[in-house]
Amino acid sequence: MAQMELLLFAFIVGLTVCGLAGSTMELVSGRKVAFTEPYVSPAHVLRSLAVTAGAGPFMLVNDALDARRANRISTVALLSCGCTAIAWSLALGIVVLAIASWAVGLLGFPG
Repeated sequence: MAQMELLLFAFIVGLTVCGLAGSTMELVSGRKVAFTEPYVSPAHVLRSLAVTAGAGPFMLVNDALDARRANRISTVALLSCGCTAIAWSLALGIVVLAIASWAVGLLGFPG
């Protein structure tokens, strides 16, 4: 049961980071977050990677919902994008918690 709680916590952390990053980017740019300019650009690869890593699930769900509204993808594809966003949020949460754990160790706090 403890492992399930840790996975759920990591998922919630990933959702929080993704939501905060995506919402902040939307507020700053005034545009919906998606896998398009100004967020993702071949001219700025590192920035695009950072943006996609942080707000990728948010971007994926936005793009998938837009595509579904325009009937470009099926409901099954929309559900697949939703499952991918869930897995991505979990992975993001695990990475954020690992970085936080590493930072706490560097600062010398007891673990």
